[in-house]
This record gives sequence, structure tokens and C-alpha cells, in this order.
Amino acid sequence: MSIELKNVTKRFGEVAAVNNVSFTVNEGELMALLGPSGGGKTTVLRMIAGLEVPTAGDIFIRGQRVNDLSVQE
Repeated sequence: MSIELKNVTKRFGEVAAVNNVSFTVNEGELMALLGPSGGGKTTVLRMIAGLEVPTAGDIFIRGQRVNDLSVQE
């Protein structure tokens, strides 16, 4: 399964938890998110899982845009 984030931003009010993040994880690759506390790692994972909706940008799983899909989908 490939995962791609393109220019993803997530804002909570005035606070940008994630700002313009882009990366691709190809099928079979292993990736780690590293950074300080409050750096947006959990928010990125929650957006990939469908638990948060990006304020801007796009998330693709297996080439399908999933920004507006529910967790169950």
C-alpha cells in the first residue's frame, strides 16, 4: 500500500499543527516520523487514518484521494 501526502496542512484555530507537509511511502517501505513533542507527528498519523481532515492539501492511499472518506471507508 502506498501513502502520499501532498502539501498537507492542519490548523486548529490559529495554530498550525502541520504545515505544508509532503512525502511518499511506497509499498514495502518502512518509514518513521521523528520530531519534538508538539511537532505534528500524531496529527499526521490521525489524518492518514481518517480521524482528522486536512485543512489543506491531499492524502492519497493506493493512488486514491482519501481526504473526504470516513474511517470505515
